[in-house]
Amino acid sequence: MTTIDLDHVTKTMKGINVINNISLTFHSGKVTGLRGVNGSGKTMMMRLIAGLIFPSKGSIHIDGKKLGKDLTFPESIGMLLENPAFLDSYSGFQNLKMLASIRNEIDTVQIRAVLNQVGLDEASSKKKYKKYSLGMKQRLGIAGAILERPDIVILDEPTNSLDTNGVELVKKIVHQEKQRGALVIISCHDSDILDELADEIHYLENGTLISSSKGSEKT
Repeated sequence: MTTIDLDHVTKTMKGINVINNISLTFHSGKVTGLRGVNGSGKTMMMRLIAGLIFPSKGSIHIDGKKLGKDLTFPESIGMLLENPAFLDSYSGFQNLKMLASIRNEIDTVQIRAVLNQVGLDEASSKKKYKKYSLGMKQRLGIAGAILERPDIVILDEPTNSLDTNGVELVKKIVHQEKQRGALVIISCHDSDILDELADEIHYLENGTLISSSKGSEKT
């Protein structure tokens, strides 16, 4: 079981509180949604949880270990944030293989299975990343996030640039990640999709937690 605790977290940038005194707890086996307009603090909160930046005040603990002190980075995390960093001259498969080589926990068969899971067939996986459409890039980004079956999965606007089939695929993947026990945090501009996927939704405005609610459909 994985738990993330935000304790009175504030992040100040250029004298402005982009995250303002937020306390929240996230649990494994649940999908937590973040809702708010652009600039509300959703992506910043995800970056804080991922250990890409650290709080100016307050603390973040993952299973009791403090980020920035006991941990420099969550031990088991996959994420899709804005502008995934893939190499243009590498194919989709080669990019994921390079990513997987860091921890060396999965083989090429598993990499191909993940590519297939996100709807990138063998021909697509062999194409250089620079020739990918926006939708294909998004699918590869999702593949990178779930590649090693991490305990924590962070998906920032995963349905961006995807057609209807792609959106349904994202829904299926989020459900699968929840079912295997991952702690999933997701933001989505489409409120209906977020209502459908999330067990709980937190509303942010100007970096402040305004309210929380339950999602509309749960399985």
